[in-house]
Amino acid sequence: MATTEPRPVPSAFPSLAPHLLAQAVRDMRLTWRARGVLAELAFGYHPGQEPTISELTSLTRTERHAAEGREAFKKAVAELRALGYLKPDGSSKTGVGERLVVDLAPAAGARMPGGDHGVPTDGS
Repeated sequence: MATTEPRPVPSAFPSLAPHLLAQAVRDMRLTWRARGVLAELAFGYHPGQEPTISELTSLTRTERHAAEGREAFKKAVAELRALGYLKPDGSSKTGVGERLVVDLAPAAGARMPGGDHGVPTDGS
């Protein structure tokens, strides 16, 4: 893969429901790996500049630095899709080059470690 310029990092988080975001990144139905991928895709890119799954899985070992490999990433994406946290944006019928859109609605049913630990459910 040809090296591309890195996408700029947002200076502020997108306007996602903070209580759902807090629940999503602590959802014990997900592995730590999947929660990390969810966090990156939820607020690691400017809207409209999110990478495609193909772009992320085609990064070379050098470009990934210390990041886990392609298979680990693919498993995390499959996990997030299975629970509904990631949905295709409809840009591709085959899934090749597909962008996945973050949906935090499944966080409403999140299993939290040891209960909710004070995560607000009213959006405050």
